[in-house]
Amino acid sequence: MTDSADLKTATTPSSFPLTPSAAWDLLRTGNERFVADASHHPNQDAARRASLMHEQHPMAVIFGCSDSRLAAEIIFDVGLGDVFVVRTAGQVIDDAVLGSLEYSVDVLDIPLIVVLGHDSCGAVTAAVESYVSGDMPPGFIRSLVERIIPSVISARRAGVKDVNGTVMENVRQISSRLMESSMSVAKAVNEGRTAIIGVTYSLDNGTANPVKIIGDLDPDEVD
Repeated sequence: MTDSADLKTATTPSSFPLTPSAAWDLLRTGNERFVADASHHPNQDAARRASLMHEQHPMAVIFGCSDSRLAAEIIFDVGLGDVFVVRTAGQVIDDAVLGSLEYSVDVLDIPLIVVLGHDSCGAVTAAVESYVSGDMPPGFIRSLVERIIPSVISARRAGVKDVNGTVMENVRQISSRLMESSMSVAKAVNEGRTAIIGVTYSLDNGTANPVKIIGDLDPDEVD
Protein backbone atom coordinates (compact mmCIF):
# COMPACT_ATOMS: atom_id res chain seq x y z
CA MET A 1 0.00 0.00 0.00
CA THR A 2 1.24 3.49 -0.87
CA ASP A 3 0.67 6.42 1.50
CA SER A 4 0.46 10.11 0.57
CA ALA A 5 4.15 10.75 1.24
CA ASP A 6 5.10 7.88 -1.05
CA LEU A 7 2.81 9.21 -3.77
CA LYS A 8 4.31 12.69 -3.61
CA THR A 9 7.83 11.24 -3.74
CA ALA A 10 7.03 8.84 -6.57
CA THR A 11 5.53 11.53 -8.77
CA THR A 12 8.38 14.02 -8.61
CA PRO A 13 10.70 14.19 -11.68
CA SER A 14 13.73 12.97 -9.72
CA SER A 15 12.16 9.59 -9.03
CA PHE A 16 11.31 8.66 -12.60
CA PRO A 17 11.25 6.46 -14.59
CA LEU A 18 8.66 4.21 -12.99
CA THR A 19 7.92 0.71 -14.23
CA PRO A 20 4.43 0.05 -15.64
CA SER A 21 3.60 -2.03 -12.55
CA ALA A 22 4.77 0.72 -10.17
CA ALA A 23 2.72 3.30 -12.05
CA TRP A 24 -0.39 1.12 -11.87
CA ASP A 25 0.21 0.47 -8.17
CA LEU A 26 0.15 4.23 -7.50
CA LEU A 27 -3.06 4.65 -9.48
CA ARG A 28 -4.66 1.61 -7.87
CA THR A 29 -3.94 2.74 -4.33
CA GLY A 30 -5.16 6.22 -5.19
CA ASN A 31 -8.42 4.71 -6.41
CA GLU A 32 -8.68 2.69 -3.21
CA ARG A 33 -8.43 5.92 -1.20
CA PHE A 34 -11.09 7.54 -3.38
CA VAL A 35 -13.45 4.60 -2.93
CA ALA A 36 -12.91 4.71 0.84
CA ASP A 37 -13.65 8.47 0.91
CA ALA A 38 -10.09 9.01 2.16
CA SER A 39 -8.55 10.92 -0.76
CA HIS A 40 -5.29 12.76 -0.03
CA HIS A 41 -5.53 15.24 -2.95
CA PRO A 42 -1.74 15.18 -3.46
CA ASN A 43 0.30 17.54 -5.63
CA GLN A 44 -2.34 20.26 -5.79
CA ASP A 45 -0.59 23.14 -4.03
CA ALA A 46 1.35 26.19 -5.19
CA ALA A 47 4.73 24.49 -4.72
CA ARG A 48 3.71 21.64 -7.01
CA ARG A 49 2.40 24.11 -9.58
CA ALA A 50 5.67 26.02 -9.54
CA SER A 51 7.75 22.85 -9.89
CA LEU A 52 6.00 22.03 -13.16
CA MET A 53 6.66 25.31 -14.95
CA HIS A 54 9.41 23.94 -17.18
CA GLU A 55 8.89 20.18 -17.30
CA GLN A 56 6.42 17.39 -16.69
CA HIS A 57 6.90 13.71 -15.89
CA PRO A 58 3.46 12.05 -15.70
CA MET A 59 3.39 8.49 -14.42
CA ALA A 60 0.60 7.43 -16.78
CA VAL A 61 -1.45 8.54 -19.75
CA ILE A 62 -5.15 7.97 -19.20
CA PHE A 63 -7.22 7.60 -22.36
CA GLY A 64 -10.74 7.80 -21.03
CA CYS A 65 -14.32 8.62 -21.87
CA SER A 66 -15.34 12.29 -21.88
CA ASP A 67 -18.18 11.60 -19.43
CA SER A 68 -18.31 14.26 -16.72
CA ARG A 69 -18.46 11.57 -14.04
CA LEU A 70 -15.10 10.11 -15.07
CA ALA A 71 -12.58 12.74 -13.92
CA ALA A 72 -9.30 10.82 -13.93
CA GLU A 73 -7.39 12.95 -11.42
CA ILE A 74 -10.21 12.61 -8.91
CA ILE A 75 -10.94 8.89 -9.16
CA PHE A 76 -7.23 8.02 -8.96
CA ASP A 77 -6.49 10.67 -6.30
CA VAL A 78 -3.59 12.34 -8.08
CA GLY A 79 -2.70 15.95 -8.82
CA LEU A 80 -0.92 18.35 -11.13
CA GLY A 81 1.64 16.73 -13.40
CA ASP A 82 0.78 13.17 -12.34
CA VAL A 83 -1.25 11.99 -15.34
CA PHE A 84 -1.49 12.96 -19.01
CA VAL A 85 -5.17 12.78 -19.93
CA VAL A 86 -6.79 12.18 -23.34
CA ARG A 87 -10.60 11.97 -23.50
CA THR A 88 -13.19 11.25 -26.18
CA ALA A 89 -16.76 9.95 -25.88
CA GLY A 90 -16.60 6.17 -25.65
CA GLN A 91 -12.78 6.28 -25.84
CA VAL A 92 -13.10 6.56 -29.62
CA ILE A 93 -9.73 6.53 -31.38
CA ASP A 94 -8.87 9.13 -34.02
CA ASP A 95 -5.69 10.71 -35.38
CA ALA A 96 -5.56 13.31 -32.59
CA VAL A 97 -5.84 10.60 -29.95
CA LEU A 98 -3.08 8.53 -31.54
CA GLY A 99 -0.85 11.59 -31.86
CA SER A 100 -1.41 12.44 -28.20
CA LEU A 101 -0.62 8.89 -27.09
CA GLU A 102 2.49 8.73 -29.25
CA TYR A 103 3.65 12.03 -27.73
CA SER A 104 3.08 10.61 -24.26
CA VAL A 105 5.21 7.50 -24.81
CA ASP A 106 7.88 8.83 -27.20
CA VAL A 107 8.43 12.34 -25.82
CA LEU A 108 7.29 12.14 -22.20
CA ASP A 109 8.46 8.52 -21.72
CA ILE A 110 5.29 7.57 -19.87
CA PRO A 111 5.42 3.94 -18.72
CA LEU A 112 1.69 3.17 -18.64
CA ILE A 113 -1.31 3.72 -20.92
CA VAL A 114 -4.66 3.33 -19.14
CA VAL A 115 -7.73 2.83 -21.34
CA LEU A 116 -10.57 3.91 -19.04
CA GLY A 117 -14.21 3.07 -19.73
CA HIS A 118 -17.20 3.13 -17.42
CA ASP A 119 -20.57 1.48 -16.93
CA SER A 120 -23.74 3.08 -18.34
CA CYS A 121 -21.64 4.76 -21.04
CA GLY A 122 -23.85 6.93 -23.26
CA ALA A 123 -21.71 6.43 -26.36
CA VAL A 124 -21.71 2.66 -26.00
CA THR A 125 -25.45 2.71 -25.27
CA ALA A 126 -26.04 4.64 -28.50
CA ALA A 127 -23.93 2.12 -30.42
CA VAL A 128 -25.85 -0.83 -28.98
CA GLU A 129 -29.18 0.81 -29.76
CA SER A 130 -28.09 1.64 -33.31
CA TYR A 131 -26.90 -1.93 -33.85
CA VAL A 132 -30.25 -3.33 -32.69
CA SER A 133 -32.48 -0.84 -34.52
CA GLY A 134 -30.38 -0.27 -37.62
CA ASP A 135 -30.92 3.47 -37.23
CA MET A 136 -27.84 5.70 -36.95
CA PRO A 137 -27.79 9.00 -35.04
CA PRO A 138 -27.36 12.27 -36.97
CA GLY A 139 -24.32 14.49 -37.41
CA PHE A 140 -20.92 13.61 -36.04
CA ILE A 141 -22.46 11.45 -33.31
CA ARG A 142 -22.80 8.91 -36.10
CA SER A 143 -19.00 8.86 -36.43
CA LEU A 144 -18.65 8.00 -32.73
CA VAL A 145 -21.21 5.22 -32.98
CA GLU A 146 -19.66 3.75 -36.12
CA ARG A 147 -16.30 3.47 -34.37
CA ILE A 148 -17.85 1.63 -31.40
CA ILE A 149 -19.99 -0.77 -33.48
CA PRO A 150 -17.06 -3.24 -33.98
CA SER A 151 -16.93 -3.68 -30.20
CA VAL A 152 -20.70 -4.23 -30.13
CA ILE A 153 -20.36 -6.93 -32.78
CA SER A 154 -17.49 -8.58 -30.91
CA ALA A 155 -19.52 -8.56 -27.70
CA ARG A 156 -22.53 -10.09 -29.47
CA ARG A 157 -20.38 -12.87 -30.89
CA ALA A 158 -19.39 -13.68 -27.31
CA GLY A 159 -23.05 -13.70 -26.23
CA VAL A 160 -22.85 -10.30 -24.49
CA LYS A 161 -25.83 -8.03 -25.18
CA ASP A 162 -26.02 -5.67 -22.20
CA VAL A 163 -24.43 -2.21 -22.23
CA ASN A 164 -22.04 -2.74 -19.33
CA GLY A 165 -20.74 -6.00 -20.76
CA THR A 166 -20.27 -4.23 -24.07
CA VAL A 167 -18.35 -1.45 -22.30
CA MET A 168 -15.89 -4.06 -21.02
CA GLU A 169 -15.50 -5.48 -24.51
CA ASN A 170 -15.04 -1.98 -25.92
CA VAL A 171 -12.20 -1.33 -23.46
CA ARG A 172 -10.55 -4.61 -24.44
CA GLN A 173 -10.94 -3.92 -28.14
CA ILE A 174 -9.59 -0.39 -27.87
CA SER A 175 -6.59 -1.56 -25.84
CA SER A 176 -5.71 -4.01 -28.60
CA ARG A 177 -6.50 -1.50 -31.35
CA LEU A 178 -3.91 0.92 -29.99
CA MET A 179 -1.25 -1.67 -30.75
CA GLU A 180 -2.63 -2.16 -34.27
CA SER A 181 -3.11 1.54 -35.02
CA SER A 182 0.17 3.05 -33.79
CA MET A 183 3.63 1.77 -34.62
CA SER A 184 5.05 4.00 -31.90
CA VAL A 185 2.77 2.60 -29.19
CA ALA A 186 3.39 -0.97 -30.36
CA LYS A 187 7.16 -0.39 -30.38
CA ALA A 188 7.10 1.11 -26.87
CA VAL A 189 5.09 -1.83 -25.53
CA ASN A 190 7.20 -4.45 -27.30
CA GLU A 191 10.39 -2.85 -25.98
CA GLY A 192 9.00 -2.82 -22.43
CA ARG A 193 9.06 0.99 -22.22
CA THR A 194 5.33 1.12 -21.58
CA ALA A 195 2.34 -1.17 -21.07
CA ILE A 196 -1.39 -0.90 -21.66
CA ILE A 197 -4.04 -1.68 -19.09
CA GLY A 198 -7.75 -1.59 -19.89
CA VAL A 199 -9.89 -0.55 -16.94
CA THR A 200 -13.64 -0.17 -16.34
CA TYR A 201 -14.95 2.26 -13.75
CA SER A 202 -18.09 1.76 -11.66
CA LEU A 203 -20.17 4.91 -11.31
CA ASP A 204 -21.89 3.40 -8.28
CA ASN A 205 -18.99 2.46 -6.03
CA GLY A 206 -16.05 4.27 -7.68
CA THR A 207 -13.87 1.22 -8.28
CA ALA A 208 -11.53 1.00 -11.28
CA ASN A 209 -11.21 -2.65 -12.33
CA PRO A 210 -8.65 -4.02 -14.84
CA VAL A 211 -10.05 -6.07 -17.72
CA LYS A 212 -7.10 -6.19 -20.15
CA ILE A 213 -3.29 -6.14 -19.93
CA ILE A 214 -0.88 -5.74 -22.82
CA GLY A 215 2.86 -5.62 -22.22
CA ASP A 216 5.22 -5.95 -19.30
CA LEU A 217 2.85 -5.36 -16.44
CA ASP A 218 3.16 -7.71 -13.47
CA PRO A 219 -0.06 -9.75 -13.30
CA ASP A 220 0.28 -9.74 -9.50
CA GLU A 221 -0.27 -5.99 -9.62
CA VAL A 222 -3.60 -6.51 -11.40
CA ASP A 223 -6.03 -8.42 -9.23
